[in-house]
Amino acid sequence: MATWFDIAAAADLPPGRRVQRDVAGVAIIAVNLDGELLAVEDVCTHDGAPLDEGEIVGGEIICPRHGARFCLRTGQAMCPPAYEPIATFPVRVEAGRVQVLV
Repeated sequence: MATWFDIAAAADLPPGRRVQRDVAGVAIIAVNLDGELLAVEDVCTHDGAPLDEGEIVGGEIICPRHGARFCLRTGQAMCPPAYEPIATFPVRVEAGRVQVLV
């Protein structure tokens, strides 16, 4: 059964910021993309590298190791060397807290 987990105060995640948290055994990156809150699993499907240090460009996060790109909205792999998507998670703000459903 999925559960909502607090990951940050909404005030700590303004546009352009991100946080990385381990939630229920899953590494997650939450991103405020121009006011839209998104959350993805913090792992490149190409080789298991973390994505949290990757550059965010045009709604995509770029793996800092080999340059694979993933859509932050859908998790879709956008270019090689990754072909499999990353997991995405619903996000909400409740009582001033950013929460993800895991």
